[in-house]
Amino acid sequence: MAAGELRHRVLIQQQVTTRDEDGVQTTSWVEVATVWASVEPLSAREFIQSGQTQAAVTARITIRYREGLLPTMRIVHRGQVFNIAGLLPDKASGLEYITIPVSAGVNDGR
Repeated sequence: MAAGELRHRVLIQQQVTTRDEDGVQTTSWVEVATVWASVEPLSAREFIQSGQTQAAVTARITIRYREGLLPTMRIVHRGQVFNIAGLLPDKASGLEYITIPVSAGVNDGR
């Protein structure tokens, strides 16, 4: 993959649960990395769920290979939160880049 194709900055976040001194659990998202990526929107659809209109966007995000990336993480691009649907390594070596199918709009990465 040519470096010029990775022209978008994306933020990779991981969900972390902490417990305060009173024992109350708090869940938040923390930054794991900011990386260059190729973000390609694939489709958008609207549907009605529980009487409310929802919008779902699917896209494909490609980044250079990164150790430790998990499907439980999420990606933020231009303020939009994407859920990771899977991690697809490149066909040649599996160590050059990762293609990440993502969705956004339904639960904002929660």
